[in-house]
Amino acid sequence: MSHSHICSRRHLLHAGGFGLGGLALASLLTEDRVLAAPAKPPLEIPERFDTLPKRPQFEPKAKAMISLFMMGGPSQMDLFDPKPMLTKYDGEVFPGDIKYDNVAQASSKVFGSPWSFSPQGQCGMELSELVPNLGRIADKITLIRSMHSGVNNHLQALNAINTGMSTSGRPALGSWVTYALGCETRDLPAYMVLGHPSGLPTFQEAHFTNAWLPSVYQGTLVRASEPRILNLDPAKHLEGVPQQRQLELLRQINERHLADVPSHDDLSARIAAYELAARMQTAAKEALEISREPAHVLAMYGIDEDATRDYGTRCLIARRLVERGVRFVQVLNNGQSWDQHGNLKTALPNLCKAVDKPSAALVADLEQRGLLESTVVHWGGEMGRLPVRQNDTTPEAWGRDHNTYGFSQWVAGGGFREGYVHGATDEWSHKAVENVVHHYDWHATLMHCFGLDHAQLQFVRAGRSETITAGQEARVVTELLA
Repeated sequence: MSHSHICSRRHLLHAGGFGLGGLALASLLTEDRVLAAPAKPPLEIPERFDTLPKRPQFEPKAKAMISLFMMGGPSQMDLFDPKPMLTKYDGEVFPGDIKYDNVAQASSKVFGSPWSFSPQGQCGMELSELVPNLGRIADKITLIRSMHSGVNNHLQALNAINTGMSTSGRPALGSWVTYALGCETRDLPAYMVLGHPSGLPTFQEAHFTNAWLPSVYQGTLVRASEPRILNLDPAKHLEGVPQQRQLELLRQINERHLADVPSHDDLSARIAAYELAARMQTAAKEALEISREPAHVLAMYGIDEDATRDYGTRCLIARRLVERGVRFVQVLNNGQSWDQHGNLKTALPNLCKAVDKPSAALVADLEQRGLLESTVVHWGGEMGRLPVRQNDTTPEAWGRDHNTYGFSQWVAGGGFREGYVHGATDEWSHKAVENVVHHYDWHATLMHCFGLDHAQLQFVRAGRSETITAGQEARVVTELLA
């Protein structure tokens, strides 16, 4: 036998590089701090996708999030962003360029806000008379007046603020969070969506889609009336022991099936969904039942008033879900009801009356229970409005067109500052000009609150690594953080 078969050059290099000597060298270099160490541990890619609790990359401030999403685009200059110039030049021709979404109904006349603003809280945050209850918690919130996405249609704007990019087919924020962190309860879904009595907002499941993430991370829809979750109860003849035996048999069959196809994500998600459904028969009913809440809590959310009963109920349920370990909760409106192209003077006060008290109550309730520090509460839509009249016929018909170049939203808890106003629009509330927060900056900042690096939170599909910020030049807006 030749010497080349005993120890080839390749064999020698392999033995030297991967043997005990190589390991010892690496150990010595590490002890002497010659090898560079990553600042943050990389996220582990799971072999099996589930909603078991997972470690963040670094110490988080937030453990859960409640998104009060206002589809349609709340009018920032009538609620959060006072502009004396609009009042001063009301009815005159706007002196700059405006990008209209609906040119046919457009007008170039300045539209001064019909409502007054005043300083609120010790922080002196200026807020509209339409949101008096928000004023009572002004010292607990961060108000961002400089949001920007730059995509003026509702679907693209929703995609941007909800998924990270204006194009469709990407996972919603709640899916990303639950993919990264799982859930702190095994008896409820990680991601739950509270729908409006009249139905879902425009674009329906786009609000809570998992897209190409495994389907276990899709939002679970909870109806606004009973039965809140369909098909939750077993058939009468299966109640008790018969159902338990059936579920045990099903579990054994599923485990054998999954062992044959261990990388089948959809099958794994489907099995997990069936198992969760069985546990939810008790847990979900208890979490969604508010009748045992004290009377003062029900009154706090406005559940004893017609105008606020629905939204107050859903905000209270959101608190109960987070309290029980649900990671992400969305509370949705109907259609795109905040889209006031006309009839602003009537429609906007009605909407504010329905949501203002419950929204503020949610923040106050979380705080008194010690949950606000670890729960992000977000209030906002996919866009704002323009500073000029639309439907310029009669004052009762006036409205405002879309604006994604400068709009407002507020956030509380979960590591965000208290009593703080961030950024500014120009003197017309048209474009964000100071400390601009792009939609992808917003997502990077949220991920940071959850102890995650947005660029390292990846999902590999078709050989390509995807992130929520999708390669955009996103930054963590540290100015927003406590």
